[in-house]
Amino acid sequence: MNPIFQQIILNNARRSKSKNADSLNNYDLAKEFYKLKITFMHTLKGILLISIGVLSAGFGLESFLLPNSFIDGGVTGISLLTSEVTGWPLPLLIVLINLPFIVLGYRQMGSVFAIKSILAIAGLALAITFVNYPVITSDKLLVSVFGGFFLGAGIGFAVRGGAVLDGTEVLAIYLTKKTGMTMGDIILIFNILIFSVAAYLLSIEVALYSILTYMSAAKTVDFVVEGVEEYIGVTVISTHSEEIRLMITEKMGRGVTIYSGKRGYGKRGDNLNDIDVVYSVITRLEIGKIQAEIEKIDPNAFIVMNSVKDTKGGMIKKRPLNH
Repeated sequence: MNPIFQQIILNNARRSKSKNADSLNNYDLAKEFYKLKITFMHTLKGILLISIGVLSAGFGLESFLLPNSFIDGGVTGISLLTSEVTGWPLPLLIVLINLPFIVLGYRQMGSVFAIKSILAIAGLALAITFVNYPVITSDKLLVSVFGGFFLGAGIGFAVRGGAVLDGTEVLAIYLTKKTGMTMGDIILIFNILIFSVAAYLLSIEVALYSILTYMSAAKTVDFVVEGVEEYIGVTVISTHSEEIRLMITEKMGRGVTIYSGKRGYGKRGDNLNDIDVVYSVITRLEIGKIQAEIEKIDPNAFIVMNSVKDTKGGMIKKRPLNH
């Protein structure tokens, strides 16, 4: 092992264990090395995602929105609107207007988030200034849709990397705790104000196209952050839980988790007999199949389904078995 890495691992081990480095065995060293490797890989992944996000957002702004005087929602929309009205440079405005939101994010989510966000926003300002993006089209519909798409993709990739290019979400989180309103309501009100000002200062037509831009960007952010595939968590309560477990693992090729539960109140009265609860995660396309297979086994099974934002590990992202 490289002496530098070994020294770093030993230092980490000293902090995590109250014993001398001399007493560390090979397992301890391997474990610390694995932790260091995971930290490095996650940091590298975050940097890559933020970089892609910066370049994508810059492309959306420079190639679509800015040449056609369109705006977006959120802090980016405020920066675009201010630049259009005052003539101030957009890169400077993006940094200055986002700074208060980053300070707020530091208080809400910590220093790592704040540092990543500052670097991401500064990177976006530099990309707009120095990268020579081509102007793609002047068609208003294409500008609003694809400008929003690339800008939203950039924001989404930055979020996946642990940073933000737009401070609106940070403000929404803060106000949600203070007012009790939902994040969606706060962001909606915030953007209604922006587009109303745009309609007054620019034109109603520009404001309407900008709303379309915002909708395109918001939907793209959802796709990038939450994933295009939609996963469904399925909970099955049945007296035939073992047969259902075998069906899911053998016939559908998916993993399951078994919870120990008790029957509550129902048609049979106060019946607190023990029962196994089967839980699995499937794709949206498999909903019909699993419902049909469960009905074959137990038509009276109680099934609960809920959306799952993302998954890691297990068998959900592997190809199901072919029978």
